[in-house]
Amino acid sequence: MFTSLLVSSSPLPRLSIHLTGVAYQKAGVMTGAEDDIPLGERKTVTDFCYLLDKSKQLFNGLRDLPQYRHKQWQSYFGRTFDVYTKLWKFQQQHRQVLENRHGLKRWQIGEVASKIGQLYYHYYLRTSETSYLNEAFSFYSAIRQRSYYYQVNKEDRPELVVKKLRYYARYIVVCLLLNKMDLVKVLVKELSEEIEEYTQRFNTEDQLEWNLVLQEVAAFLEADPVVVLNNENTVVVISNRLQEGGMSPLEQGMVVGQLTLADALIIGNCNNQVKFSELTIDMFRILQALEREPVNLATTTSKHGTLEPSEKPAKRENPHKYLLYKPTFSQLFTFLSASFKELPVNSVLLVYLSATGVFPTGCLDYEGPYDFGGVLTNTNRDVVNGETGQKRNQAQKEMHCLHPGDLFPFTRKPLFVIVDSSNSTAYKNFTNLFGQPLVCLLSPTVYPQSMQDQSQRGSLFTLFLYCPLLAFLSVCGLSSLRQGLWEKAEQFLCKVFRDIGQMITHSRAIDQAFLQFYGDEFLRLLLIRFVFCSATLRMHKLFQESRSFPESYPQLPKQDTVESSFLRKHVLELAAMLDVQRLFWDGALDVNY
Repeated sequence: MFTSLLVSSSPLPRLSIHLTGVAYQKAGVMTGAEDDIPLGERKTVTDFCYLLDKSKQLFNGLRDLPQYRHKQWQSYFGRTFDVYTKLWKFQQQHRQVLENRHGLKRWQIGEVASKIGQLYYHYYLRTSETSYLNEAFSFYSAIRQRSYYYQVNKEDRPELVVKKLRYYARYIVVCLLLNKMDLVKVLVKELSEEIEEYTQRFNTEDQLEWNLVLQEVAAFLEADPVVVLNNENTVVVISNRLQEGGMSPLEQGMVVGQLTLADALIIGNCNNQVKFSELTIDMFRILQALEREPVNLATTTSKHGTLEPSEKPAKRENPHKYLLYKPTFSQLFTFLSASFKELPVNSVLLVYLSATGVFPTGCLDYEGPYDFGGVLTNTNRDVVNGETGQKRNQAQKEMHCLHPGDLFPFTRKPLFVIVDSSNSTAYKNFTNLFGQPLVCLLSPTVYPQSMQDQSQRGSLFTLFLYCPLLAFLSVCGLSSLRQGLWEKAEQFLCKVFRDIGQMITHSRAIDQAFLQFYGDEFLRLLLIRFVFCSATLRMHKLFQESRSFPESYPQLPKQDTVESSFLRKHVLELAAMLDVQRLFWDGALDVNY
């Protein structure tokens, strides 16, 4: 239903949106007698039709290009955007001629604006430059404000209505990523009404598909387990991207690695998890944890009715990401190889796996990197409970599975792995063969029953990495919190995180791999949140066995970090602030190891 992902690494120009633009009819159709049309106006229409056809040709060609290897198609993407830039400005400059000589079909100008919005959105996906989400939003918003698709409902052409529905779906995705939740609710209501009218007017076969879209986005909106309320009992939207100055600077003289997170593969393959537009809730959360807050471009409306930027956004580095929803092993390995090949010097590749666990079928005397199972990759065959229906010899390994050994070739360069799965512990059996920095953060494999019931709304482990306070409230059974108390708790957590950072960097027993990754802001934040998650679950009374605790490779020195008496004191102070201290052990840890 949605356009395939695109790749680019060169900056795109910004376009202004004319709010009084008119539309045009199909290429080659002019109103009135052609002989009466002045030559200059006829050339204007011809030039416009050429740009329109060229833009469609280039846009469709983007779908045939590989979704990886930015440099291979960077020039093609640039040509596509250049043509759309010319097309958009051309229809602005010659709108009177196009109106008089070429018809008035407003939905067609909406289509051009929608395509430009898609280009900006896909540019964001491949560069992670969050400012371009605002660019996409500007075009999608103008389409709605100017009702470019309004007349579509009056035409007896269902394919035009589908264009409008797809526009709504894409607009909703961008709004979700910008955390414009109030607008999302309005758009969902409008989309629901459009779908109802569409299905009543036309006897189509895609009614169930569009109803599923509505169900998916509704579930996505309800996925957060806790809401923050202001004094008017209105829900407050909380952004969890990295804020400017939101990460404490390194201590002066602190010796840490100079590695930079450059590439991230975000893989989602959990059965029955909330998703929208091939983006599971876990993928949605972790991608925001790997981004800086978007620059709020000061876009203003000029007296001429165009949207114009006050200044070009400053470039800020975010890791480049690939979002892979239920990839096959071949697809996953291809993207891994492409990222590995293009990884710059002194850079890190992050692999995030949110997937159903695949377990070994028998016990062997020799336990190697393919004997512990792993996480599921997609297959055309039916999958039941993480196991394929096809029988195989017990001595054979599951082929539709990413085993720990499959990642060994990529440990030739710095590798940071996060595994959120029921078989995450398979990845603690790593061997660092090449001496490069390597860290694996591994989720619990068993949760208390009350937590298991919430698994469709996303993993608790990923929630801690995304928003620790939200996860803390969730694990304590709280469903809402007042804004004032939320802000007080957030300020307290900032202090806790500073202390955790000092625990990591001052520990004499910690593996050097953690310190080599610690210089990157995103990886530092993930490590600190991981330690906080581990300490919280170890103290929580519902988490009573070792399988319910996160693990890591290499292991963290527990006494210096996750079982530090100083950190336990902080957890109890936060629990007391939220009046949930009864849920935590207040003495020595009493758990079965």
